[in-house]
Amino acid sequence: MQVIRSPKTCDVCIIGSGAGGGMAAKILTEGGLNVVMLEAGPQVYPEKDFKMLAWPYEFPHRGAGVGGRARANFGEFLAPNGAWQIDGEPYTSAPGANFQWFRSRIVGGRTNHWGRIALRFAPIDFQSATRDGLGDDWPITYEDLAPYYDKTEAYIGVFGSKENVSSAPDGVFLPPPKPRCAEILIKKACDKLNIICIPARLAVLTKSINGRAPCHYCGQCGRGCITGSNFSSSQVLIPPAMQTGRLTLVTGAMAREILVGQDGKVTGVSYIDKATRAEKRVNARAVVVAASACESARLLLNSKSPQFPDGLANSSGAVGRYLTDSVGSDGGGHIPALAKMPPHNHDGVGGNHLYIPRWKFDRKNDFPRGYHIEIGGGRDMPGVGMFNGMCHREEGYGLALKQRAREEYGTSVYFSGRGEMLPNPDTYCEIDHNVVDQYGIPVLRFHFKWTEHELRQAKDMQETFRAIVETMGGEYRTKTAIDGQYPYGIFEGGKIIHEVGTARMGADPKTSVLNAYCQAHDVKNLFVADGAPLVTNPDKNPTLTILALSWRASEYLLAEAKKGNL
Repeated sequence: MQVIRSPKTCDVCIIGSGAGGGMAAKILTEGGLNVVMLEAGPQVYPEKDFKMLAWPYEFPHRGAGVGGRARANFGEFLAPNGAWQIDGEPYTSAPGANFQWFRSRIVGGRTNHWGRIALRFAPIDFQSATRDGLGDDWPITYEDLAPYYDKTEAYIGVFGSKENVSSAPDGVFLPPPKPRCAEILIKKACDKLNIICIPARLAVLTKSINGRAPCHYCGQCGRGCITGSNFSSSQVLIPPAMQTGRLTLVTGAMAREILVGQDGKVTGVSYIDKATRAEKRVNARAVVVAASACESARLLLNSKSPQFPDGLANSSGAVGRYLTDSVGSDGGGHIPALAKMPPHNHDGVGGNHLYIPRWKFDRKNDFPRGYHIEIGGGRDMPGVGMFNGMCHREEGYGLALKQRAREEYGTSVYFSGRGEMLPNPDTYCEIDHNVVDQYGIPVLRFHFKWTEHELRQAKDMQETFRAIVETMGGEYRTKTAIDGQYPYGIFEGGKIIHEVGTARMGADPKTSVLNAYCQAHDVKNLFVADGAPLVTNPDKNPTLTILALSWRASEYLLAEAKKGNL
């Protein structure tokens, strides 16, 4: 096969355009470096691609797709190119394992349609092993990352409120939106139960920043935002990097291998041009891998050479190991008080206005670490599947069933627990040497197992949901098994889409892949800037921390480049 080589050598090649890659592109180009960014998907055009204001009746199947199949990928309204399964790009699971891997092949990646929940890790999250003896501490502290949390929040825009909750650090906040009716009732019940319930922290603008319009409360953030009022890399990070004139964005580029020279330093990236199937190369003085935690691990493991026979930067054997996802369990109930509310539009932002930060952190539990709770309910735009539960409970059809749906509409509340998974030796990803994708690149095979720690956490979530609903005078309607494959409603691994840890940072090169600046121990001009460096996966959604770590790593890379140390 003919390899088409780039005639020039750029300063940095970034693989991936999501949160970590987008932030690296912005910082490095504004710092004066010439950057080539490889993105496996196409360019995104918000005005054309985002279905922010589309109505269900505009689609032949109300957005559910033929036979309802699109519902598995959050419906046809989702910002494009996100799916659990991609034609021609498989992954496998080991016997007895079931890991679901959501990928988004498009500029901006999963930031086009994430939930925008932007929570800082707490000081305890960086040193949790010191507290309970489980797992490992980070090689950095909260104080090391706090300035980058500040800068990230100020730049992307995060609403919230100062609450002085030790498990949920305060930040640089825009004013939060007012609570919805259902959230007010949940808050009152939480107060009775001594459960902390405070304004949520979301990367959605409630005031204009850098020319971006504030949220207009259509409540459809998951579809992508045409006005750029919520954060996405494609709309907030990539454009200013392009404006410097120092970013070259290459779309449809499937990274195959990171290349190394005889001195063991990276020299560039080999990729497949998806349009022509030709193999091409980008020559670079440094490489930043930000393809998402598992995709980055796949790329490192596939980048074998005489210097790195087990995969690039993998002398520790830790690449692909320490994989975790958030513990997730959902529940909900019927609230008679909501049935008395007159019809009203209370959409708000595309997420919760209030939430329950990590609680039980200050007491003894039968599980380690903890979880937060995202809340919702009341009236929002009806969609396909909204009345599935009612149809299972109710008899009848036709007019009577429609009338019952109208009576139940807006009378439910919902809860989503999101907790910390501890790394375990039975959960990791590796190369499946028997399967390749359509580009000839070996795919990942996943091993996954929940432990008793996580199962007890899910059990506690269900008990908390029930307590809140019943304190509201409602009926808790979620039924979960206490045994089987998914006890207490715990989600399959990967389903929360918070996978991290596959190239973790650490002080010891024998047990970690990266140093405190996301720089590979083995290869000084190689950096990883997505979820892979995270040492722990606390109850907080990881995106804000990925952004802050990438900003910190990029400043370090920039300084080292100017010193000639790369």
